[in-house]
Amino acid sequence: MTAWTITPERPDSPAAVALWRAYYTEVSDRWYLHHEGRRTDPAELAREIAARPGSELAPPTGRLLIARYDGEPAGCAGVRLLDPATAELTRVFVSEELRGRGGAALLVAAAEEAARALGAARIVLDTRTDLVEARALYARLGYTETARHNDDVYAEHWFRKELVS
Repeated sequence: MTAWTITPERPDSPAAVALWRAYYTEVSDRWYLHHEGRRTDPAELAREIAARPGSELAPPTGRLLIARYDGEPAGCAGVRLLDPATAELTRVFVSEELRGRGGAALLVAAAEEAARALGAARIVLDTRTDLVEARALYARLGYTETARHNDDVYAEHWFRKELVS
């Protein structure tokens, strides 16, 4: 039987680094293809990945969760506290070949549990219009679209969910 497992890991672990590269490549390429008709320049991709190592997802105020499918790294999700009561969900990603097998919902549920463990009463996130699968996932999992909560130049939709214990 094939099973998903989800465990916290350091943002600089080999699995986390590989999944961050895959996530960032996909969302960056989708943005550039949509807006400029090209993929991300490799040098720009390398610079951006190096500039965003994920240290904000390390304890004590954050968590990075790695999903494995049949023992192989297959997805990730991160949470970090924005304030004592609010966590942000970020870097939700499942490898393309494993999408549709329930991993994303399991990752989000594990991230919500991690946010509760950090003391958060609510969780927020942002996403883009072209990430239609992500927006559908969040709506299906009880997130409601809300007003802007950050100034991220790439964010076009903001979501929120109250975390009840």
